[in-house]
Amino acid sequence: MSWNRFKNPEPKRPVVSKAAERDFEREHDRLLELDEQMKKLYKKMKKCMEADSAMTKAALKITADLKTNQVCVQEESVLRSIEALDLALHRMDTFNQEKINQVQKTVIDPLKKFSNVFPNLSMAEKRREQALQEYKKLQARVEKYEERERTGPNIVKLHQAREELRPAREEFEQRNKALLEEMPLFYNSRSEYFQPSFEALVRTQVNFYTDVSKIFKEVSEQLDEPDLTDEQRKEKNESLLHELRSLSIVAHD
Repeated sequence: MSWNRFKNPEPKRPVVSKAAERDFEREHDRLLELDEQMKKLYKKMKKCMEADSAMTKAALKITADLKTNQVCVQEESVLRSIEALDLALHRMDTFNQEKINQVQKTVIDPLKKFSNVFPNLSMAEKRREQALQEYKKLQARVEKYEERERTGPNIVKLHQAREELRPAREEFEQRNKALLEEMPLFYNSRSEYFQPSFEALVRTQVNFYTDVSKIFKEVSEQLDEPDLTDEQRKEKNESLLHELRSLSIVAHD
């Protein structure tokens, strides 16, 4: 054992350099923000699909009520229109459920799987922090014995402290290096991971609205005066409403 090794203590250096700590904090903050964004996106996609389902169910409830309404039942042409619309809405509901199932598989489930990685990263960060605290504790013990008088017992304790410090330092540096390498890779993989999901979402929406457009085009062709434009229908309704208002039984403001 070399006496000079204890006579000339190793120069003090920070356990973690400021640059390394800044790098770690930057990656940590980026992943924390990404985690928050993934949670928000997951919740919004769930709500969007729930709203889609609720919309078609509400539309079906309207036609179901209209089919039992005496005002509609007594007018054959109105009832035919309602039944045609009800059939179209049932078909739309079927396509909508297919769309929701597809979005669940291609978007919502991948979002959930991606978010499930964050607890693992958080655990890795906790293990790094534990290793760092152990490293700091042993480093402080080494420094304490380095400052004491160079007696035989103190030299032995200093040697023991340095021997305990070495594996602690190696463990921390290993964990720290792994995280600094893996966190940017994980963050940068987000676009590549979600691109197929977003492409599937667009295709699903296109297919759904194409099918729905065909359904309601068929309904429109079954109704009276299918050649009228929306503006012409509006004008016709306004004209009929004007005639109703002109009746003596209608109160005037």
